[in-house]
Amino acid sequence: MEKDHKGHGAPEETAADGAKRGRRTSSREKNRSQDETKRDREQSEWEEKIIQVRRVTKVVKGGKKLSFRAVVAVGNNKGQVGIGIGKASEVIVAIQKGVADARKSLISVPLIGATLPHQIVGKQGSSRVLLKPAAKGTGVIAGGASRAILELAGVGDVMSKSLGSRSPLNVARATVNGLNELRTFDQSARLRGITVQQMLN
Repeated sequence: MEKDHKGHGAPEETAADGAKRGRRTSSREKNRSQDETKRDREQSEWEEKIIQVRRVTKVVKGGKKLSFRAVVAVGNNKGQVGIGIGKASEVIVAIQKGVADARKSLISVPLIGATLPHQIVGKQGSSRVLLKPAAKGTGVIAGGASRAILELAGVGDVMSKSLGSRSPLNVARATVNGLNELRTFDQSARLRGITVQQMLN
């Protein structure tokens, strides 16, 4: 009988040890899965759009050197957007560098609902981009680089017009410049040192 008790006792200990070990591994797996889900959420919040990819030829001693320049816009559709440039000998590497550069130059866009607080003209070089707030349901009336940036910034109703040079990079930078210069009523009142009611009156 003693042998039977010992025989029955051994698997119980191993089962208990196995259960403890199983709990430890499951907690580690949970932590890993939570970290992975957080990373996925952070990555899913940010969207990327390629505005332009150009092949650049540089004349060097001994011949020509080919490389690629990628203009990329990054945004979270919640009022944050940025633009970046990446240069590399391969297209994929250039895009990756552009995304990293865009995330370093993010700006916050003040929105009233889904539109802009006021009209503004963004400037960059010889490019001018006119941005006008629009009524609900108008949509994004824009083209090219400015459309991509406005959509990534989360602007749902806006009218824009490109004035001057239509270079994609300059138009994109002019759009970002215009969005960066936007001010809400509260911000304007604080800058002037008065209340919103005094400013409206």
